[in-house]
Amino acid sequence: MTLREAQDSPLFANRRLQRKLPPEAIQVVLEELRKNGNLEWLDKNKTSFLIMWRRPEEWGKLIYQWVSKNGLTNSVFTLYELISGDDTANEEFHGLDEAMLLRALQALQQEHKAEIITLDDGRGVKFF
Repeated sequence: MTLREAQDSPLFANRRLQRKLPPEAIQVVLEELRKNGNLEWLDKNKTSFLIMWRRPEEWGKLIYQWVSKNGLTNSVFTLYELISGDDTANEEFHGLDEAMLLRALQALQQEHKAEIITLDDGRGVKFF
């Protein structure tokens, strides 16, 4: 999302009341989200950003809990299986955007709980 889009978003503008939050106030809100790890600026000028419901580390924790709960450590999965497979249909991370999934898996990789691997038909992950 861009700052211009945010100014017209229902989050910061109420059309019925014909009121908008000033750009300076929007910046304050966005900076608080960044401090909490729920926003990432996508450019150096801070005009484009990504708001995250959960931080990548939180998604990684949920994924790893599912792996552990189901005895799937030392298993290999494709990214598709994790976010679109039948086995994860009832999990919160089912349907997660692939870019966010990769960030979550990178966080697990830093904790030595997973390794992102290249498979013949794309990427996968092995859990430890």
